[in-house]
Amino acid sequence: MSPVRRFIVVVLFEGVDLLDVTGPPEVFSLLQREMGDDATGYRVVLAARTMDPVTTAAGVRILPDVTFEEVSGSSIDTLLVPGAVACDSRGRVRAVTDPDVVARVKTLAGTTRRVASVCVGAHILAEAGLLDGRRATTHWSTARQLAAEHPAIEVDADPIFIRDGHVWTGAGISACLDLSLALVADDFGEALSLRVARQLVMYLKRPSGQSQFSVPLEPLSTTRRMDELRHYITRNLAEHLTVADLAAEVHVSERQLTRIFKTELGMTPAAYIEAARVEVARNQLESTDATLERIASTCGFNTTDTLIRAFRRTLDTTPTAYRKRFRSSVPAGS
Repeated sequence: MSPVRRFIVVVLFEGVDLLDVTGPPEVFSLLQREMGDDATGYRVVLAARTMDPVTTAAGVRILPDVTFEEVSGSSIDTLLVPGAVACDSRGRVRAVTDPDVVARVKTLAGTTRRVASVCVGAHILAEAGLLDGRRATTHWSTARQLAAEHPAIEVDADPIFIRDGHVWTGAGISACLDLSLALVADDFGEALSLRVARQLVMYLKRPSGQSQFSVPLEPLSTTRRMDELRHYITRNLAEHLTVADLAAEVHVSERQLTRIFKTELGMTPAAYIEAARVEVARNQLESTDATLERIASTCGFNTTDTLIRAFRRTLDTTPTAYRKRFRSSVPAGS
């Protein structure tokens, strides 16, 4: 009897992001290489409305393997749902969903052991009602849209992927590889997943708690004043920054400053300052030999205890554990 392979269906539709579709199957294919041709692994098919070529957002055309009708009613192990975006006249990115694709996903999910979205594919799961009452993530650029349109979902824009029961959601672009590796680890163990990561020439396999968020990469604020203030904070992280100091810098009251931060960035000034300091500390932990005392001082935490507490709050780990997992090569002479 030939081995039974887990059946994975990747949803395909016009305008879909190319890497969302091709990244995960590459991971699953490399797993098969590691396990051997006769071993149990995955069988992956691309399913679309028809058998006609589908044009991705990158302009590359992909041929489906099957239609939605052909896999409807099948016993699917994992339904993988990628996403698509569009830009408005002001260059703002928004996730787009096709009602027919949403309906197909909702139907297929009924016979699926596990559902996973890649990047803004979370919006399709949300429209299908599969994320209500769950914690989920998506690409940071559409997280506010997801939260606004689906208040029943606990949207967390920080992690690179989240598992909530049998539903997995992943952040954007290259994080599809991390999500796929996590699925492999869940099915076949951590050791095989790490071997696949090595085949991908990935320096490390990031856990779900690794952040997709980077303070300097935040979308620009809606006002020039706030942008200037954010840059001021970045330049002066080692200083003792207070709400009073920041308010004086932009000539507003402390209450008004707090209101502006919450409106434009969705957080308090203190929370933003801590996030910025953690971001700089992360970079130093990854790329330098600096001691925790030195990092705490240069980032404005002053003491290692304060640094450790900030890391636990924002990343649910310690600086030492973070450095061990995410450390890159240190340049000679550093």
